[in-house]
Amino acid sequence: MAATISTGATELRDITKMERIGAHSHIRGLGLDDRLEPRANSQGMVGQAKARKAAGMILKMVQEGRIAGRAMLFAGPPSTGKTAIALGMAQTLGADVPFTMIAASEVFSLSMSKTEALTQALRRSIGVRIKEETEIIEGEVVEMQIDRSLTGATKTGKLTIKTTDMETVYDLGTKMIDALSKEKVTAGDVIAIDKTSGKVSKLGRSFARSRDYDAMGADTRFVQCPEGEVQKRKEVVHTVSLHEIDVINSRTQGFLALFAGDTGEIKPELRDQINTKVAEWREEGKAEIIPGVLFIDEVHMLDIECFSFLNRALENELSPLVIMASNRGMARIRGTKFRSPHGLPVDLLDRVLIVSTSPYSDEEIAQIIKIRCEEEDVNLTEGALMVLTKIAGDNTLRYALNLISTAQVIARKRKSAQVEVDDVRKVYGYFMDEKRSVQWLREQQGSLLFEEVGGEPRGDAMDTT
Repeated sequence: MAATISTGATELRDITKMERIGAHSHIRGLGLDDRLEPRANSQGMVGQAKARKAAGMILKMVQEGRIAGRAMLFAGPPSTGKTAIALGMAQTLGADVPFTMIAASEVFSLSMSKTEALTQALRRSIGVRIKEETEIIEGEVVEMQIDRSLTGATKTGKLTIKTTDMETVYDLGTKMIDALSKEKVTAGDVIAIDKTSGKVSKLGRSFARSRDYDAMGADTRFVQCPEGEVQKRKEVVHTVSLHEIDVINSRTQGFLALFAGDTGEIKPELRDQINTKVAEWREEGKAEIIPGVLFIDEVHMLDIECFSFLNRALENELSPLVIMASNRGMARIRGTKFRSPHGLPVDLLDRVLIVSTSPYSDEEIAQIIKIRCEEEDVNLTEGALMVLTKIAGDNTLRYALNLISTAQVIARKRKSAQVEVDDVRKVYGYFMDEKRSVQWLREQQGSLLFEEVGGEPRGDAMDTT
């Protein structure tokens, strides 16, 4: 929550500590045990045991690097946890494996071609783990002498560094003296100097010098004096995506283009050169490819050209695992007159592993509502929980979850710490669900503008039988 700081006449709000609670902020993983068996309620995931186990099996193969260039489709009615499972997969993979999440409609809203937008999303989902060895000087500073010329233009000095095994004296130039001064290095500090870049890192203060001062700051960190030789080789590992390498090499300002946001279209010739270079690094053992995951939500919003491109992209050597989600049944493929299952062409459906999600049971809905109440810091009475579960069963789970925070506002108005049945009833009266909204439209008897009386039946709804 935001901290309010009172300073007499003025009041300052510290907005840096405000926490945003999202629709899926309670998801911590897939909720599977070591044998990939789904737990009933774990890591924010409830129900959908079959779909979670299927996702866990695919995830295991991704982590072992055994699966790439494949596609999965989560198909099910709205609010059955398709996006939640995808986010659970992202949390389980961790930060090292790239996970890119896009909505299919994003492809059409960007200022570049559809195929370029999809290519960038695919290359953002492939990581390159680059290994390089650097020479570093690491040790405890014993003494630092700096001699300035009479004019002060030139500076020379000597730096004495020791480890538990040896002690060495280094001559310093102006550049190194400035770097050490910038880091405020004094005798007793444990430092590391990168020989290639000249970067000085202050690791902490030696335990042997812990009694030098009577008063120390709270941020003072004490470390042991390093062992072995002063100069040693260290392997540094960087993980970047192929898209980041593309942008850095296609722009004059280099990596700053990543922060600008507008990366523009990248030439295919440049990508071919980068692919060749990365292949060379792999052969030399300098780099390792990490195939990640690209999640495309509402995939039925893509058109036939995008689907054709995805068909070809999945056959590429450097392609990630593509996971798609759709809540459509028999629907028209965008850009054609033909209808197909889930709104995807048959030739793409032939490539994908389809995982179905089913509506939640009443017990599972009650557990999900409890989890969301804990996340939003709302106290529900048993009666209010039963009413919300009934509302979710009759209407949709999303509608019931939206009523939690609004019911809390009503409860706070009457100075209550708990949300009761009357609070839920009030907000149920204030906010309509889809069914009551349709009923209200019928009661208007065509008084609204541009109303089509007797509309066509919905033929693309997901079959839940």
